[in-house]
Amino acid sequence: MKVIWSLKSVNTYDQIVSFLLTEWGQTPANKFMDEVDKVLVLISKNPKMFRRSLKLRNVRIGYITQHNSLIYRIKNKTIELILFWDNRQNPGKLKY
Repeated sequence: MKVIWSLKSVNTYDQIVSFLLTEWGQTPANKFMDEVDKVLVLISKNPKMFRRSLKLRNVRIGYITQHNSLIYRIKNKTIELILFWDNRQNPGKLKY
């Protein structure tokens, strides 16, 4: 399946990478980017592999790292990346 990045997913991805570069350096940032790439390959082959959202239909929450998740939607023959989420945040603030 084709993977499409929303503007919000690009922005939240960039924020996480920027934070990792600033606070922890190049190696953790590269590791995060590699994990995202692996997950994107996996969900393009099996879009329903991660747990369903309790809020919205066709939305799934994928595990990237201990601290980060990916929220995505399955639409017809595409996967739309909605946003990347820092799991340490209050889940009540999560809007997608």
